[in-house]
Amino acid sequence: MVIKLISWNVNGIRAILNKNFKEYVLKENPDILCLQETKAHPDQVDKILDEYEHHFWNSAEKKGYSGTAIFSKIKPISVKYGDGPMEDNEGRVITIEFEEFILVTVYTPNSGQELKRLSYRKEWDKKFLIFLKELEKNKPVVVCGDLNVAHTNIDLANPKSNYNKTAGYTQDEIDGLERYFKSGFIDSFREFNKEPGNYSYWSYRFSARKKNIGWRIDYFLTSSSLKNKLKEAFIRKDVQGSDHCPVGIILK
Repeated sequence: MVIKLISWNVNGIRAILNKNFKEYVLKENPDILCLQETKAHPDQVDKILDEYEHHFWNSAEKKGYSGTAIFSKIKPISVKYGDGPMEDNEGRVITIEFEEFILVTVYTPNSGQELKRLSYRKEWDKKFLIFLKELEKNKPVVVCGDLNVAHTNIDLANPKSNYNKTAGYTQDEIDGLERYFKSGFIDSFREFNKEPGNYSYWSYRFSARKKNIGWRIDYFLTSSSLKNKLKEAFIRKDVQGSDHCPVGIILK
């Protein structure tokens, strides 16, 4: 069975609906679509993709903030909302169990301006890894979403000027992601492409996207036991509508 999975930080589902969102999804035709930063509740927008029978939303208590959603053509065995490392009143985690793997979509907390939320972020990374490893005791895990960190200096355009100064590229955040890899998770995109200049996020300022001044902070990580089933990983850099673009994998 071939399964295509797409993950996309849409930076507001209601806003992106007017930017060819549905046209892209129908053309891409993923079996499972994971969204982050939906900034909405299901009663506002849930009828957007009738082609997907199974819809799952985890919305933040705070209106217009954070949030995740999954649309699936495959019926899951079970679904859990939150159950992440922290009390999830920000709608950051959805966990879905399928026959061959467990899928987690996540919108990782940003460390914020002046790194004011870095201590919270460090705690999140540690507890989220524990959470994933507990899931992995049952089945292989696929975790996707906006992890809000660039892993190495080829994962952002300006590493020197951002290192330890900007949220998403501090040593604490890098170390947090590195622990995922040391524990056995695979960065799917880097299994196929080790070149610089491949980004999934660009600031709206300074024509950053046009100049490709970006960051790769959106990922599909998989348990190492899924490595032989990982057939493709990609970044859809030409897809507009958000300050992020879709990323995806194909499992077979």
